[in-house]
Amino acid sequence: MNIQKLLVANRGEIAIRIFRAATELGIRTVAVYSREDRISMHRQKADEAYLLGQGKDPVKAYLDIEDILRIARDSGAQAIHPGYGFLSENPEFARAVRTAGFVFVGPSSEVLRHMGDKTLARKAAGLIGIPVI
Repeated sequence: MNIQKLLVANRGEIAIRIFRAATELGIRTVAVYSREDRISMHRQKADEAYLLGQGKDPVKAYLDIEDILRIARDSGAQAIHPGYGFLSENPEFARAVRTAGFVFVGPSSEVLRHMGDKTLARKAAGLIGIPVI
């Protein structure tokens, strides 16, 4: 798939860096922002910006998977990048993004599930010959 527009489901410096890389690749960018972040720099650096999680505190706003998917649909984005923190390690988010028909820029939900559980991660590493302590 040729990605024309990318939504970044994060804020601040990490979102700005992703926007810059996307712009260099000729990809339009979409920012999401909470009410408290309405004057944040990441909102200004994207091609488009949309209010996320109306009426919610900032943490809950940035974790609102359904609202992120709604904004992706409404903006015409084909892909969603989780940034880091917030949703980047959430296997349910990765699955929801893919199920909704978007490209998830990151590992599959199965990889996220395994690597997010130390016991499963150790077992997986051992199965492919990576030494573990």
